[in-house]
Amino acid sequence: MSPAVVPPVGARIRQARLERGRSLRALAREVGVSASLVSQIETGKSQPSVSTLYAITTALGISVESLFDAREGAGATALPAARGTVPHALAALAADRGRRIGPLAAAGERETLELDSGVVWERLGRVPGADVDFLLVTYRPGGASSGSGALMRHAGTEYGYLTSGELVLTLGFDEYTVRPGDSVCFESTTPHRYRNDGEVPAVGVWFVSGDVQ
Repeated sequence: MSPAVVPPVGARIRQARLERGRSLRALAREVGVSASLVSQIETGKSQPSVSTLYAITTALGISVESLFDAREGAGATALPAARGTVPHALAALAADRGRRIGPLAAAGERETLELDSGVVWERLGRVPGADVDFLLVTYRPGGASSGSGALMRHAGTEYGYLTSGELVLTLGFDEYTVRPGDSVCFESTTPHRYRNDGEVPAVGVWFVSGDVQ
């Protein structure tokens, strides 16, 4: 994956917050994190987990992709990010939603997003005009979709098939153990969280459909 020019995510969050007349404390209260964490994210001193990023964009009524779309103005000047950081990977995943990925996405050349909670997403393909993320997802031992233990929710529908390892899915008030060969599907607006309590990586193929906000 070639290096990407990544807009300052924190600056875009701050711009969206100010445009909506929201105070830093009000946004933090709605998201369920401290005001100091939101401040650190806005100033680039801290990188959000994916669940926190979903929560912030949902609260502000913007899409995750809009934070990384270099085609539209977003306040501060874009800066190159270090390879392997969450902003770099998210920018590559969301850079141009009209760009085709495929028909062949060779192993070792796929766009990758490494989250700070021990999860790796690899984009397996994209067809322009289709609101579907086609992903190979790996949960490392101890990894979870939310490092804080909080449940996440976002627009869309999730379909997953586990090929190896074991995952625990918390979905609303229920908990399920997902083993190799098992599949899951649910509306992503239902609060949910995946975690790997095992000693080996849990790997599966996921489809996330719909406009993720």
